[in-house]
Amino acid sequence: MESQNPWWYRESDRTYEEWVRKQVRWVPPVVEQFSFEPFSLNFLVGPRQVGKTTALKIWINKVLLPNVDPRAVFYFSCEELTGFRELGEVLDNYVSFKNGNRIKSSFIILDEITFVEDWHRALKLRIDQGVFRNDVIVVSGSASLEILKQKEYFPGRRGKGRDIVFHPLSFSQYVEALRNLETEKKDLMQVEYSMKTNRVHQGLLNELFNKYLLTGGFPLSIEEMYARNRISFETRKTYMDWLRSDFAKLGRNEAYMKEVLAYIVRARLTPVSWLSITRETSISSSHTTQAYIEDLEKLFTVKILNFLGADSKILYRKNRKIHITDPFLYDTICELVNVKPIDEDKLESVVATHLARKHPVFYWKNKTEVDIVVLVDNQQFGIEVKTTSGSWIKPKHLKNTLVLTRSQIPLFLASIDV
Repeated sequence: MESQNPWWYRESDRTYEEWVRKQVRWVPPVVEQFSFEPFSLNFLVGPRQVGKTTALKIWINKVLLPNVDPRAVFYFSCEELTGFRELGEVLDNYVSFKNGNRIKSSFIILDEITFVEDWHRALKLRIDQGVFRNDVIVVSGSASLEILKQKEYFPGRRGKGRDIVFHPLSFSQYVEALRNLETEKKDLMQVEYSMKTNRVHQGLLNELFNKYLLTGGFPLSIEEMYARNRISFETRKTYMDWLRSDFAKLGRNEAYMKEVLAYIVRARLTPVSWLSITRETSISSSHTTQAYIEDLEKLFTVKILNFLGADSKILYRKNRKIHITDPFLYDTICELVNVKPIDEDKLESVVATHLARKHPVFYWKNKTEVDIVVLVDNQQFGIEVKTTSGSWIKPKHLKNTLVLTRSQIPLFLASIDV
């Protein structure tokens, strides 16, 4: 326990020092949301390797330690714990340490708690006993599936707690992090105004976007691209191993996962049914297929777009479009399942998944198709990603639409407030 909290002994933290020494580094934008008050039980979720641990260590070292007693900051990575009793013992040990040093209020950060079996039991018991009544607790995990399910065990027990989703860097965040360029950003209904303002940066945005399509928003791939001008197989393997590991911990079959992912990328964003996927894979049940894809969504690997009717009713029985959530993940998954990446698919997915960070996102199709339909204040906004030549017929029921060509996508993504 003491080895994970070197600041108790006026020693430097290895993770933070490694971040300081990096050739390419940035403060993850999510850190701006870390304004917690006691008592609060807070949840931080996001994919693995997105930088959650680094963000927490930056927050500890840049924000907490300059302002509080170092002994009031307790960080613990739970990856090697197996059950709630071990977690309870860790918490009791820190509480004894805190009380012995007359610390009245503390920050308790439990990192990668997701796969500690029944972890909620250790926290719930001590919250009910009032052990943490003056504390801030931050629980971090890579699988929203498990954390969000366990949240149900804390009704009325979270105080001022909040939920924070840690996404990979969006393109506008990438631009700011790598070139210190803060673009003008508006919500979707006003995005064309900010696009006009940002057009002066078009050349730089295009240059950065070409790299973003390779690196996505993940730190490892970004750092390697800017240090070596390439992304190695070892870096891709890190993410492949993450996906395999988390799927295995959820009790899922890796072979089925690969078959499902292969089908998704081969479908090329054609709306599909659970049954159609089942027929083309070894999975025997469409319910199992649905569960696998929903798990992939909860692991932040894919985003499911349902059909939205002209009357704004979601038609769940219709086929759905399935996007890979990040361009680096898309390329990595294509390599995993031996499918050639398609630029047009990657571009549409980048737009759709960016918008999905802030708004409910769907699609529409009849005689014509609308790639992305966004609900903004109960109004439908249609976006067609037009990366090849050809006409597009605007549906009559859509008042607000935007057609994005290949050259407009970087400017749009740098101008949207997501």
